[in-house]
Amino acid sequence: MSLDIVQGYVALILGAAVLALQVFAFVEALRYRTDAYPAAGKLTKIAWSAITGVAVLIGLLSLRSPLNIFELLAAAAAIVFLVDVRPALRQVLGKDNAKGGRGPYGGW
Repeated sequence: MSLDIVQGYVALILGAAVLALQVFAFVEALRYRTDAYPAAGKLTKIAWSAITGVAVLIGLLSLRSPLNIFELLAAAAAIVFLVDVRPALRQVLGKDNAKGGRGPYGGW
């Protein structure tokens, strides 16, 4: 197997992983109520849905070349949503079960 083929497979796997992350962020942006976004001090639901939706579109277009600047920016947008906005929304809505070592049915 030549190095070009291996690099192509690695790029495709990386692109698919980043696309999965972007799709997850987009679905999560759509899941939360509209009023939760301002209550959490974040941009509106429409704004985050658009940002993560564009990230998915860029991810689809960049599936075979995941290291271009547009794909990196799209991945960063999805990551920002997942590590900053989503936890704030979960906290506002009281869905943060991981706090204090608690499981879905109470304490461990």
